[in-house]
Amino acid sequence: MSALARYFHSQDYNVAGYDKTSSPLTRQLEDEGIQINFLDQVDKIGSDFTTYPDAVMVVYTPAIPLDNQILNYFSVQNYTLVKRAEMLGTITRQTTSLCVAGTHGKTTTSCIVASILQQSDLQFSAFLGGISTNLASNYYYQQGTTKEHYSVAEADEFDRSFLHLRPSFSVITSTDADHLDIYGAATAIEESYVEYSELIESEENRFYAKGKAKGIRGISYSVTDTSADFFAKVHKVSPQETGFSIKGKDNQTLIGNLTWDTPGEHNLENAVGAALMTLKAGVTEEAVRAGLANFKGIKRRFEFIIEQEKFVYIDDYAHHPSELRALISSVKKLYPNKKITAIFQPHLFSRTQDFMDEFARELEQVNDLILLPIYPARELPIEGVTSERLLSKVNLKNRICLSRDEVIGKLQHKRVEVLLTLGAGDIDRLVPQLKEYFGAK
Repeated sequence: MSALARYFHSQDYNVAGYDKTSSPLTRQLEDEGIQINFLDQVDKIGSDFTTYPDAVMVVYTPAIPLDNQILNYFSVQNYTLVKRAEMLGTITRQTTSLCVAGTHGKTTTSCIVASILQQSDLQFSAFLGGISTNLASNYYYQQGTTKEHYSVAEADEFDRSFLHLRPSFSVITSTDADHLDIYGAATAIEESYVEYSELIESEENRFYAKGKAKGIRGISYSVTDTSADFFAKVHKVSPQETGFSIKGKDNQTLIGNLTWDTPGEHNLENAVGAALMTLKAGVTEEAVRAGLANFKGIKRRFEFIIEQEKFVYIDDYAHHPSELRALISSVKKLYPNKKITAIFQPHLFSRTQDFMDEFARELEQVNDLILLPIYPARELPIEGVTSERLLSKVNLKNRICLSRDEVIGKLQHKRVEVLLTLGAGDIDRLVPQLKEYFGAK
């Protein structure tokens, strides 16, 4: 939503919006001249947007609660209402569109794609789901020297939103079950991904992670599976970087001399998918190499907040069991002899209910666990679905449920070596406090 706000603001439209709470991102938008209101009250809508309704377009996310007063006002007053994905589809439809879909890895992979395009001479716009460190934003426009306009966008499976897009090329990173409150069953979400993939006319322009994206017809890729159409051949691993090449089934090198310094096998796999799609779209090998080598990461995706010899603090958006597994296993490989303390905020009552046992199994892989209350987002509570119930299923000696305000007081009495904050809710509000506390020690 904020990327779209930035796009329209850059086009000299008058832009305003509503959000539930203030955050560093909303403050940045306000500093850029975008009006934001944090009270769900109709009288807080600016007169610029109520005087001439016919001149106003309302873009909304399906994640907003159905009882939102502001959205309902616009609906009753017959304003033009457009879903976020529909608007993104409209904006990108006249471009060569490079989209990234998948239950996990959308934001990382799309940011890698944008990093690669930034090293090219192509004209492009990027609409990202996170703040790219390279681009310093979740919206970016590069003038380039080409007449053809490219776009980079995340294809979001929530509410089947990605079916509004018309990708020219796409990477599909995974089709794991999620949003079962929308889809009902894992098979339904897999079928929806297949439907999305078929929006791309040529199978040669569809790239999918083998073993993780089911039912997709196209070009497969992997880090470890050499039976995929393309796979990563790692030549060098050091604490600073990974050196690798991408090879085909015949073991012929497609592109070599690649360097990558973001931790985690899952992130290397995302880099492979991004490289394959951009090469197919006509980006030069030199731009791919430079884009991967210079990739600086994303806010809240394996983000090192503090990295010292005796203490490491990593913040990550992980909010699905598979994402927790990838993150925690990568951290354990990086720091095999260190104690891992994790603070996890479950996101959505429905997701916690659907994956209660899976969450418990993955959270058992840390040494010390703090669970925050479930972040509801758009949902109302579900009876019996609580962080306390989830905690009772975690087979771990050191485990506790706390409110966000109690966390630092509890950590003062613990020996913390590697600290993780995990979740997609408002746990990011805790990050500056933890950074200040541990940075001052």
